[in-house]
Amino acid sequence: MTHAAMEGEFAAALTNPSLPVPAWALSPRGDVDAKRFAVYRNNVHVGLVGVLRAKFPVTARLVGEEFFSAMARVFVGLEKPRSPLMAEYGARFPDFIAGFEPARSVPYLADVARLEDAWTEAYHAADAAPLTVAALAVLPQEQLLALSFAAHPSARLVSSRFPVGSIWSVNQADAVAPVAGRQPECVLVTRPEADVTLRVVTAADHAFCAALFAGETIEAGAVAAFATDPSFDLPQALVGLVGAGAFAAVIRKGTSR
Repeated sequence: MTHAAMEGEFAAALTNPSLPVPAWALSPRGDVDAKRFAVYRNNVHVGLVGVLRAKFPVTARLVGEEFFSAMARVFVGLEKPRSPLMAEYGARFPDFIAGFEPARSVPYLADVARLEDAWTEAYHAADAAPLTVAALAVLPQEQLLALSFAAHPSARLVSSRFPVGSIWSVNQADAVAPVAGRQPECVLVTRPEADVTLRVVTAADHAFCAALFAGETIEAGAVAAFATDPSFDLPQALVGLVGAGAFAAVIRKGTSR
């Protein structure tokens, strides 16, 4: 058996308790020690639960440590890392929560987890200088509607039928105040400097920003925004999104600057 094959067999057995301990993985006594191997399995399991706990602290706080650990253990049993970068582990956790029957009593939990996953992605995104309001101001006004923007590598949008931005925000403090109402919220996640920031935006601003992130022109984005809310304020939205660090460059006729 090749070294690569041995590594594959060892990793498969380590993450899947239904598989036997590899016959070549012998103890100092010369026999297969299932109990010792079980310790390795448990360490991997506990470590991955810890990764989820660190990545989704508000999600854990909302349901309590005992419930979160139990839920995370089920997920870890089903989903193992697909990348050596632990920051990427748990990307499927929000979808798992959405289908996790015991979590049905907390209907906003999956969206809060999606927001926390977006925060992690923004934190680890590539560095890039954000487009500034000053750079926006010198663009030719007659050409503005035909321009597109390149999204900043850290920029993310999360939309929910629950006030997830407010829920996340109040859970940053030691003493948690209740979130009034159950209104939907759209959240823009950016990292214009060194710190990740979350900003609740209107549904129209979300539609506008989503269109621009998809490569649409400012005009097409405005059409989507006005369809969402006829009172949409294009100049205010554009300046606000640029000021938040949502974009990295202006795209004009196949080029960017």
